[in-house]
Amino acid sequence: MRELLSDFLDGVRGLGPARFPYGRFALALLLGGAGGWLFAQARLPLPWMLGSMVVCTAAALLRWPVAAPPVIRPPMTMVIGVMLGAGFKPDVVAQLPNWLPTLLGLVLFMLACAIACVGYFRKVAGFDPVTAFFAGMPGGLVEMVTLGEEKGGNANIIALIHSARILLVVMTLPFIVQWIGGVPIGGNRVAGPSLFQTPLSAELILLACGIAGIILGHFLRLPAKFLLGPMLVSAIVHVSGLSDSVPPFEIVNAAQLILGITIGCRFVGTAPRSILRVLALSVGSTVILLSLTLGFAWLVTKVSVHGNVPLILAYSPGGLAEMSLIALALHTEVAFVAAHHIIRVFLVMVTAGPLFGLLIGRRKAVDTQQDE
Repeated sequence: MRELLSDFLDGVRGLGPARFPYGRFALALLLGGAGGWLFAQARLPLPWMLGSMVVCTAAALLRWPVAAPPVIRPPMTMVIGVMLGAGFKPDVVAQLPNWLPTLLGLVLFMLACAIACVGYFRKVAGFDPVTAFFAGMPGGLVEMVTLGEEKGGNANIIALIHSARILLVVMTLPFIVQWIGGVPIGGNRVAGPSLFQTPLSAELILLACGIAGIILGHFLRLPAKFLLGPMLVSAIVHVSGLSDSVPPFEIVNAAQLILGITIGCRFVGTAPRSILRVLALSVGSTVILLSLTLGFAWLVTKVSVHGNVPLILAYSPGGLAEMSLIALALHTEVAFVAAHHIIRVFLVMVTAGPLFGLLIGRRKAVDTQQDE
């Protein structure tokens, strides 16, 4: 508990004028809000997230003074976690046996993605074996950067590759889903009541889910505790029937806006030439990943009760929050999509280290012996 309190106090101190770049963040917020509004007017999918992401990425390329410090992300991530947990309805438990074929397909899909992308970054991009391995693994950004740096990889390249992967997948997948599924999601508002229509008691329950989730996530040492902790508590509350409330759409849109800004601003401080090179390389890996996503989704539809669109969203190697938001906009099996992404991130996090030692570590040892 002391450690959690210390983290909270560090976050509060991080908001002080000496540490928080309010002017640069205000510009990012202004640009992101303008991008979100333009995307909404154009009736594009998930406008507040995609619009802010695109505009802030462009601002980073142009070296404009924008910034999105990490301290702003946890509260918005908590909101999205609570919202995703609200998608776990009482009937979800009865559907769990139907997930066995899709989970087996997910494991095979992850293996195919890892082999294809690691090979791509090794042979085409020319990355060293360690950097190629952790850049190509379909796992979470923070986990892969941390493990890659520990093993001697280039942390900056790994971070940029995974940031670009999320950026490109989130930018392209909604349009692919619209095309394949024939579902018009342009301009759809994420489901939820207005802030002015939500009873205060419902808002307090959701806030309690978020706070309790962060505490639980800390004690369980969950990866992405600000997302998974609130999501877990909210899911328990909603599956048990204690509440059926969801976060107001104004707060959810604000969370999407901040999420888009933080993804776009990840490229701040990086030379434009490096960003463009990584984006160009990531286009190739994204084509590989999305092709495998579509192929596996189509195959698994033959042996499961789930349709193409939920499986595409469940397998797509974008971020958990981003893919779940797309599922929410489509009003399609949010719990199914979110659960598969949680399992994907968990499996990659657990297996990446041992797999690295088995494949790359042994090869490095052989190379060292040959050099001697």
